[in-house]
This record gives sequence, C-alpha cells and structure tokens, in this order.
Amino acid sequence: MSHLDVRHCPALFVAACASGQGKTTVVAALARHHRRLGRQVRVFKTGPDFLDPMILARASGAEVSPLDLWMVGEALCRRKLYEAAGEADLILVEGAMGLFDGTPSGADLAATLGLPVAVLIDARGMGQTLGALALGVASYRPTLRLAGIAANQVGSPRHAEMIAAGLPESVHYLGAIPRLTEVALPSRHLGLVQAAEIADLDHRLDAASERLAGLALAELPKPLEFAPPEPEPEPPGQWLSGCRIAVARDAAFSFLYADNLRLLEALGARLSFFSPLADPDVSADAIYLPGGYPELHLEALAANTGMKRALHAHVASGRPLYAECGGMLYLVEQLTDHSGQTADLVGLLPGRARMQSHLAGLGMQSLDTPFGRLRGHSFHHSTLETPLAPVAFSQRQRDGRPGEPVYRLGSLQASYLHLYFPSAPRAAAALFSA
Repeated sequence: MSHLDVRHCPALFVAACASGQGKTTVVAALARHHRRLGRQVRVFKTGPDFLDPMILARASGAEVSPLDLWMVGEALCRRKLYEAAGEADLILVEGAMGLFDGTPSGADLAATLGLPVAVLIDARGMGQTLGALALGVASYRPTLRLAGIAANQVGSPRHAEMIAAGLPESVHYLGAIPRLTEVALPSRHLGLVQAAEIADLDHRLDAASERLAGLALAELPKPLEFAPPEPEPEPPGQWLSGCRIAVARDAAFSFLYADNLRLLEALGARLSFFSPLADPDVSADAIYLPGGYPELHLEALAANTGMKRALHAHVASGRPLYAECGGMLYLVEQLTDHSGQTADLVGLLPGRARMQSHLAGLGMQSLDTPFGRLRGHSFHHSTLETPLAPVAFSQRQRDGRPGEPVYRLGSLQASYLHLYFPSAPRAAAALFSA
C-alpha cells in the first residue's frame, strides 16, 4: 500500500444513550452547519433505516447510505468511508438506538472503523447527574475512541451551568445544545415524517444549524486516515442483462436503498420508476414494490383501478413482481389503517392486513435462497391474515429462530422483509428473474 493511497478526512460518529434522544436532529444540524460554511459533507446512518437518511440527505446535499457490520458487512463499510473521504471535507455517522445497544452495536462499528464518538445525553429533568452518566459512558468501554459528551435538550443558561458543574474533568465536554423545540422534526408510527412531507424542512435545518454555532461539537474534527479497502471481489455477473425493472417510488412507496438500485443496474437491469398513486399503468419485465406508507394513502391507491389492472396483467403473464413490507400490503385484498378505515387494494395476495399501534416485527433477519443468503431487516406495525401458506421463513439474526414468512404465488413474491441486495447479488437477481 502506497502512502499516497491513504485518504484523510475529518470524521465523527454521533451516538446517544437511547433512541429518541435527538440524534437525527443534531446530525442534520451539524451537516447543514458545515455545508453552509462551504464544506462537502457526507453522512452515513448506522443500521437499517429509510426515514432518517431522507432528512440527512436534505441537510447535507448528498446521498446517505447505511453502515452496518452485519447487514452491509465490514468490507463494504470500509469501502464506503474510503470513497467518501476522497470527495468530502467531513464525514458524519449517525448511530442507532443507544451506543452499546445491539449485536453488533454502534460502539462495535465505531471501534472497528476507528471513528471518534460524540455522545449526546438528553439533559431534560437533570442537572449535575448528567456528569455521572457521562462518566459511565466514557468508562464503559475504555478502548472506544471518545471525542466527548454533549448535553442535549438544555433548557436555559442556568441549566447549562448546573450540567457543567457536575462534569468530571476526565470527560471532554462538547457543549450544551439548547432545546430545539421550534425546529424539532415531526414523527409518526414508523419514525420521522418523510423529508418531502415537511414543507419548511430547509428552514428548520438552517435554524437548527445556527443554534449549534460556537459549540465545540460544531468544530471541524481532526482528519482521520482511511486506508484503501481490500480489492473488490469479482464483479457480479450480468444476470439481469436487458431486464426492464419498474420500481414504485412515490409518497406511498419510498423505502428504497440506493445501494439496491445501483446493484440492479450493475447486474444489467434497466430501471424505470412509476407511481402507484398517480400513474394509470405500468409495463416492464419485472416490478419492484418497496416498502413505505400505503396506509396513509388508502383512498388514492384504492381509486387507481388502472394500476391494479396492470399489476394483475403483469402477474398473469408470468412476469416477476417482488414486494417488500408496505409493497406487500398494497397487494392484499384489504388494508385497514390506524383509524379503522378499510380499502380494497390490488387483491393479488389473498387476505387482509391491519395497522396496529404497537410493533409487530422488528430486527435484523436473513433469508436463505438457492443463490445465497440475503440479509436485511423487519420493521412494521401491521399484521397480515392470509390463507396462503409461506414458502419459506427468514431467520432472526439475534437468536436464529424463524422470522418473517415469505409468500409466493405464481410469479409474485412478497414478505415483510426489507432486503439489502448487495449482501447476496445473485440471490437479489433471482427475485427479478423469470
């Protein structure tokens, strides 16, 4: 390895003690702050997520993709960071849940990739006690490269003084982040509201970035060295050469990994995009219905009879249709939303689905196929009743037990799983092959 091959770029991993602690708002504010200073910022999100990256992409002006040691794999994570270091002035990585939660955890990811960690601690309802939490976080895993602790949701200058008074000298303090009530990002049952639905999002991001100015947290971190990654394995075969894949993409179906789309193109597919909400027809060799929020658009989806006829004709002709989570819900006979409203949808899958207030599926899962093991995750608030027998079950990463059922009916294949196609390119290609 030549020294000239090493790339240098400031980088920071932003974590917290739990979910809902304001990580996305702070990382988005940091990205917008540095972008307004004229810097090129690349942001990554730990683990599987579709909603936070939409916000972070708007804040940074660049695509946001996942980093995860299990789903994405260490080799591809290193390659992503190396490539980002070649084009960016700053790399930010948003953690998931609490810093030490999960296997692998955010701390595992940061330690493996050599990233310094800034930890946010929600200061609401406490003063000097925050110092005890900061000391615990700092000492829990001494080998972790800790950039420091920031107090989040600080209510007043007096509150900030109380927090500072209780911090041990051994913990580097990155400052007190004021409560950003007026710029808080709205959420719903699956997480944050989609970026495109927040009319004043850019105003909120600009305002949040201004509130961070002057804090140590907002200073440009020291550059890190990013060594060249291992050579890529053999490029994937052109298993989808000439295949025209129509991908649903609109307000109801937006849970898409850009990495998935790039892989399909690398496999030889030609992609086009359509809207089940608005388009009267769709025609392609294969169709991809990703997840999203069909339950928020029941009336429009039910009323688009042209699209429903086109999907029936597609499957009747034996052409592949692959549907994930919300895409699968669109294909059932009826879907009932949180308010109890029911709509007749496509009807390709027998059965009914119903939204509920609590989670029905969550966690990393894999799917064994004749062409390899695909990795991904499950995250849904709905249940499905169907007389159709599953052809397979995924496997839960945490305990190896059966996870989500996989349904196949003719050329249609559907599941609650959100799959990460680069984890098994040949298996991904088979989803769209006749």
